[in-house]
Amino acid sequence: MSAEAWQITWFTLGVAALSTLLILPFGIALAWMFARREWPGKSLVETFVALPLVLPPVATGLILLMLLGRRGVLGGFLEKSLGLEIVFTWRAVVVATAVMSFPLLVSTARVAFESVNPRLERIARTLGAGPWRVFTTITLPLAMRGLAGGAALAFARALGEFGATIMVAGFIPGKTVTLALSIHHLAQLGQDREALILLAISVAIAFGSVWLSGWLLRRQNG
Repeated sequence: MSAEAWQITWFTLGVAALSTLLILPFGIALAWMFARREWPGKSLVETFVALPLVLPPVATGLILLMLLGRRGVLGGFLEKSLGLEIVFTWRAVVVATAVMSFPLLVSTARVAFESVNPRLERIARTLGAGPWRVFTTITLPLAMRGLAGGAALAFARALGEFGATIMVAGFIPGKTVTLALSIHHLAQLGQDREALILLAISVAIAFGSVWLSGWLLRRQNG
């Protein structure tokens, strides 16, 4: 395998891992709120979170481009206040993969929290434990396998992200090229052998991630 293929592989793994780590605290908190709390507008928030699953990825990418570009609300603020550029950099790849994998993490984590018996939490509260202690000593440990499975599934989704990434990050060799983007590019050029090598790598990593996610979720439910 060429040095370029190794670079693309490691870049993709790094971006997928970073995006998964970034969404973990927000995804877990939101999933817990969905599973344990009721509030006005909850269904609207649930629908909004699920949108990246049903919108065309290029549409999500266009929305991110409009928000994070130099003339966008967030992009303009970040550039003026911090001198931080997002679009067409590796940061844009992280943002795109995070946004596209976030709904999977939330939905899986929600199921994990819902599988925890609320009676155990109520018993802990009657014994004097506060909400944070109940969460960290009862809810979180009992839901941990499901949460880890959700993280593995989000990681797998991030590995295969294409549509939103190409819109907001572009195809810049050595800077924003992931396995999915490179496979598409090589196939367009007719370089089938190189594309198949990267395809095999993608399939192997994705298979391992999905298998791990399924194994953890089965143990959670078991």
